[in-house]
Amino acid sequence: MRILQMNFERGWRGGERQTLLSMRQFRDAGHDVSLLARRGGELARQAIAQGFTVHEPANVPALCGFLVRHGRRYDILHAQTANMMTWLALLKPLLGRRVVFTRRTAFPVKRRERQTAWKWRRADVLVAISQAAASEPRRLGLVASIIPSAIEVKALDQGHIAAFTRQFDLADKRVLATAAALTADKDPCTLIRAVHRLHQLRSDFVFLHLGAGGGSESEARALVRELSLENIYLFAGFQSGIDDLYRLMDVFVLSSRSEALGTSVLDAFLYSVPVVATNAGGLAEILAGGRGIMCAAGDHEALAAGMDRVLNDRSLRASMVENARDYVLREHDAGVMAKRYLVQYQRLIDRNT
Repeated sequence: MRILQMNFERGWRGGERQTLLSMRQFRDAGHDVSLLARRGGELARQAIAQGFTVHEPANVPALCGFLVRHGRRYDILHAQTANMMTWLALLKPLLGRRVVFTRRTAFPVKRRERQTAWKWRRADVLVAISQAAASEPRRLGLVASIIPSAIEVKALDQGHIAAFTRQFDLADKRVLATAAALTADKDPCTLIRAVHRLHQLRSDFVFLHLGAGGGSESEARALVRELSLENIYLFAGFQSGIDDLYRLMDVFVLSSRSEALGTSVLDAFLYSVPVVATNAGGLAEILAGGRGIMCAAGDHEALAAGMDRVLNDRSLRASMVENARDYVLREHDAGVMAKRYLVQYQRLIDRNT
């Protein structure tokens, strides 16, 4: 199959990681995979470094022009983001190719329901990464197949870990951390209040906030100053090779108010880090069965109590880690994810012949 993966996001978050992971799996299965991505973006850079053909239009008009001129080269056009699905929906009559869309968010559709439903119906296959991500398409009368996101173990870079430990003075400290952009849906201020409450209970830890900036960054930094947490709550920013850094963590924490799945939590599962998180969206699905401690979104007291409990209870940590690792290896294997997509792709091609 000739497959064009399409992701025009600026940053490097879960969706971009999944796009590149899928591409590697499809290539390993013997398929011809290319990428349409934002010029100069992290996804384009990494895909080029891994030997993929990458098309990098400068803007949306150039993107649409590329699709009109070259879209018919491909058997499958796969939109990995909602914006890409918008352009594919509008251009589909000119393209004459099968379209797949993966929904990676769980936000409710509050405006333009009819337009959104029309756009989603233009996909020949609509995939959601969790039941939470599928709920809105289904409410609007569409069929959504569930293909959960996947993760893979990365080789350990001990030098990276040592350098990071020195940079943030982590030696002999218990490390709690999150990996999330500083955006409203990730709710960093609730997390900061939770860390402040935990610091009132104990002083044997530091908290790392790994992730890019966003609309809530100034508010979050101001709250850290207001609560005098500058030496406790450390903004580490975007970090390449984040898989290494999970090896430093004693607890992983996520305070999201909306989450379709939570691949950063899956990473914590994979690297045997106990998790305390909200029950927002798909997080409730993956944390069930004793795989983590769940708290109501916005409840900083519950998050603090959960972190304290995990730090204090060795047997609880061991049970959570074992349950979570077994689950993630079974349900979120990259090869299994790729096979599920390839089955959908082949069905579309067979319908076209």
